[in-house]
Amino acid sequence: MKTISTRRRTSGALLGASALALTAFFSAPAHAAQDATCGVLAPGASATAQAAVDAACSQIGVWYSWGGGHAATPGASYGFYDGSDPDSLHDGERKGFDCSGLMRYAYYRATGKDLLNGTADDQFHSSQASARFSAGQGTAPLLPGDLMFWGSGHIHHVAMYLGGGQMVEAYESGTHIRVTSVRTGGDYAGAVRINGSGTPVPPPANGGTVFETWGTGVRTHRTPSVGSAVVDTFPGPTQVSVQCQQHAETVTAEGYTNDAWAKLADGSWVTNIYIKGPAWLPGIPDCGGSSTPPPSGGSKAFQTWGTGVRTHSEPNVNAGVVDYFAQPTTVNVVCQKHAQEVTAEGYTNDAWSKLTDGSWMTNIYIKGPAWLDGVASC
Repeated sequence: MKTISTRRRTSGALLGASALALTAFFSAPAHAAQDATCGVLAPGASATAQAAVDAACSQIGVWYSWGGGHAATPGASYGFYDGSDPDSLHDGERKGFDCSGLMRYAYYRATGKDLLNGTADDQFHSSQASARFSAGQGTAPLLPGDLMFWGSGHIHHVAMYLGGGQMVEAYESGTHIRVTSVRTGGDYAGAVRINGSGTPVPPPANGGTVFETWGTGVRTHRTPSVGSAVVDTFPGPTQVSVQCQQHAETVTAEGYTNDAWAKLADGSWVTNIYIKGPAWLPGIPDCGGSSTPPPSGGSKAFQTWGTGVRTHSEPNVNAGVVDYFAQPTTVNVVCQKHAQEVTAEGYTNDAWSKLTDGSWMTNIYIKGPAWLDGVASC
């Protein structure tokens, strides 16, 4: 529940009697008057984000304390020695915040909800994020109240952006909460905008139902198959907008086996194993298991047969996989041509059909004669 500071820790000893004698001194929070530079320094932030900035700024001058701010209720609390840094020896007598404890407190004060209970790494991967910004974007898209993070692989520090190139942070043991210029070099990892309502982010304009993923390193794919191209990677729990779902490639992961895949708003696919809920998501339509009328353009609808049937970018089984039909599916054929000869399921055929999405599939898996009736040559 604590966050290691940005300083490289050195070896240290346990707190001794002489250090305990200094308790009265180190217990004083050095609660200085609020820094005049700490506040909302740019327009555009939500009322919630502005309230979070005000809450963080109200703690200017309070001690950094390793583990501080992570008590049952958000707020300043006594920390403890981190086991290595001499500057942390007195954190057990300093009532204050570590970096994530301060962010937790700020948004608790702004919303009345404990949205950010966890480490800086937890906060970086929070499902309460309504927007995310890469390190390469710098501060240009940021608004006051956005959280900035540092760490390579594992996030170790967080601060709050104020605007105007300034941020407020609980930096490290032996220091007080401060305002400082932003740092976007080194291991700066990017920023997150918090959805202050504490409710799921609404789905995008093109519809969908919001679900939350679980696990770490979860990948989405171009087609419902783990062998297809990776579109995105979710390092932690993330909100996704599911458009539809279908039975496709069977996946075994995390002790579960499921052939259901969800199609997301960006057109990518993720196995339902990593979406919180039952194996087949409630209220989500099938992506196309039932017959549909062919679109305009002279195509003709046919039914496939077999299981695990793939379509390809070219009329060749070695070409890239475009789609994967786990079960019989209706397809719309534009034209057909003689191409690579394929032997499968006891049949040999060199005829391939071009579908309306531009992909190709061998006619072996389309119900009908080897050369489809009523379909033009490509």
